Amino acid sequence: MERPATDRRPRPSRPRRFLPGRRGTRRAPLLPVAAGLVLALVTACGAAPSGDGSGGSGTARPAGERWQPKPGTDWQWQLSGRLDRGVDAPVYDIEGFDHTKETVAGLHRDGRKVICYLSVGAWEDWRPDAGDFPKSVIGRSNGWKGERWLDVRRRDVLEPLLAKRFDMCRDKGFDAVEPDNVDGYANRSGFPLTAADQLAFNRMVARLAHERGMAVGLKNDLGQIPELVDDFDFAVNEQCAQYGECGRLTPFVRAGKAVFHVEYELSPDRFCATSRKLKLSSLEKKYDLTAWRRTC
Repeated sequence: MERPATDRRPRPSRPRRFLPGRRGTRRAPLLPVAAGLVLALVTACGAAPSGDGSGGSGTARPAGERWQPKPGTDWQWQLSGRLDRGVDAPVYDIEGFDHTKETVAGLHRDGRKVICYLSVGAWEDWRPDAGDFPKSVIGRSNGWKGERWLDVRRRDVLEPLLAKRFDMCRDKGFDAVEPDNVDGYANRSGFPLTAADQLAFNRMVARLAHERGMAVGLKNDLGQIPELVDDFDFAVNEQCAQYGECGRLTPFVRAGKAVFHVEYELSPDRFCATSRKLKLSSLEKKYDLTAWRRTC
């Protein structure tokens, strides 16, 4: 049974910092966070082109025919609370399950491109398809109640399940996908995942979006950007300024691809100069990822 959007909170999965600081669709973590620990950084989010109306599989649409957000493109990221359609931004990144085809069409009438947020690397017990995932692919908790890492080595099992989710995004008219939890190999997942396992899974995820005519973003996973920049159409990053890592996102900018970036604990005067220099699309957001934001 799906939980109400207003009852969700960010969740952790960043290596080295197993603490909250993620995508805003999460609820409270299983264990209280000790004072003084550093908040976690997230993975990547995505943007995509309009659906091509094709079936669940097929030849990927050429990159030139998909939506391609450019460096510096402004955006709004809202994953909880009542959707505020009045934010002056050309790109909206919103929950895929929670919003209807009519909502996406309304944003399009307002001149927006719309990104479909999905978790692809972690199982969430409140999703309507949660029962379709066999227990054999569900691993350790990622730190948030009801969420567990998935065994991304089992692409034979996960691909058809994720394909249905990508079909949902396409059928609702989303332009792109933000696939979350794509760095399980660098976390305590409960499986012996390797970097090679993650690369293969992430490329499968990108292909699923492209086959449906949608763009796709790489969420965090900074260590694999050099290998994956050609497979993804943009990047989504959390807290690169706080942890001094924004320079690692420059391959996307050099390729003419947007980097949608969020800070939670720094005010704009502490990161906007760097963001402008690197051509990042930067926001300050609160951890609950409601409509509130501050821009550079």
